[in-house]
Amino acid sequence: MLFLPTPLSQFPATPQRDFAAETCKQLRDAGFEALWAGGCVRDMVLGTTPKDYDVATSATPQQVIQLFGKCRTVPVGVSFGVVMVLGPRQNCGQIEVATFRADGEYRDGRRPSSVAYCSAEVDAKRRDFTINGMFYDPVVEQVIDYVGGCADLQARVVRAIGDPTARFKEDKLRMLRAVRFAATCDFTMEEATHNAIPPLRHELAQVSPERIAQELRRMLSHPTRAVSVASLSGVGLLEVIFPRGFVAESDGNIPTTNASVDLICSKLHHLTDSAFEPALALLLESQFAPQAELPKARITEVVRECRALRLSNDETNCVSWLLTAATECTDAAKLPLHRLKPVLADRRSPLLLDLLTATALGENRDPTDAAFLEEYRGRVPVEVLDPPTLVDGADLKSLGLDAGPIFKQLLTTVRNVQLDEKITSRSDALDLLRELSSAQDN
Repeated sequence: MLFLPTPLSQFPATPQRDFAAETCKQLRDAGFEALWAGGCVRDMVLGTTPKDYDVATSATPQQVIQLFGKCRTVPVGVSFGVVMVLGPRQNCGQIEVATFRADGEYRDGRRPSSVAYCSAEVDAKRRDFTINGMFYDPVVEQVIDYVGGCADLQARVVRAIGDPTARFKEDKLRMLRAVRFAATCDFTMEEATHNAIPPLRHELAQVSPERIAQELRRMLSHPTRAVSVASLSGVGLLEVIFPRGFVAESDGNIPTTNASVDLICSKLHHLTDSAFEPALALLLESQFAPQAELPKARITEVVRECRALRLSNDETNCVSWLLTAATECTDAAKLPLHRLKPVLADRRSPLLLDLLTATALGENRDPTDAAFLEEYRGRVPVEVLDPPTLVDGADLKSLGLDAGPIFKQLLTTVRNVQLDEKITSRSDALDLLRELSSAQDN
């Protein structure tokens, strides 16, 4: 056993931490072994306050459910020994309680075909990386390390537990996790762990798009996103995730970096917002922009990639909007107001400015477009960027026009003239509408 470099009492007390400690205490009082496990232990050894807590125990799922009651437990993965215990209050969150287990054969690249309950030491040795394989006893406040995780944390190394090829074959997503942990923790990947990825990289295709997307979100929303992308390219995973966008030449099992990746990483390095979408937009735009002459065709390719990753509609729409708006904002100072204002009135405009700035700096250019847009947005009130509309469909009907495509055309024309600040009143808008509708009749 080892003591934490930073005593537990020095970490901020939170309702979830107290709930995790109480969960262990209840299990211990009932005669079971119970320890904190995984990422929360890693974070504490590094001196970082954990975001969440997991508990590993000798109690079986049925015993956990019996102890905490059916109203406070959710059997999310009983066949794998996992039960979710709900906190007594909403701010306590929920704790994943997993029975110490040894895994049987992995047949689908994700889950074991069977599990057998076992000791804490055996459970530790079936986990992915040494830095995630430690336990912590919150009662005696000591780290329990069967796999050398503390030493690897001190050495700042990501190392697979046991045979890295076997660990990656069990769960192919671990290849992405190895890259993420190395990048986000500013660690290096241990040589054998690193070298095990390229020969297995194409097996990542067995992993569901949703799980891959979740890892990408974590990588691309982190300040080390450029490091992650460079590492993904270096081990050949980038071309597996985006097979139509990235094609890396390879020498046997060793991929060579796509020439455009360095430029992409240079742009990613200059992003400052923690949002996932601008980073993904840069990643995809850099690949598909040269392959399609028309902006609409480029966006179609980007949307197809987002759909393939099963991204949400909001994420997909944001990525496509960012790339469309970035194209429209070339020579931003020359844009008419009716094109400039809607872009800046959009709630996603801060992400656009970040993307434009990062693109320019990554290409060793002055971010003049972003600077102009930022200055304009800073001095023009929201009510000027997006003023209330002056006319609507009811006004068109009052002029005797039948509903149809012409409605949108006329309303858009009037709206653009309003945004260009050539009309400011409803009476002016109605006069223009009469003039336009009359022209249509002629």
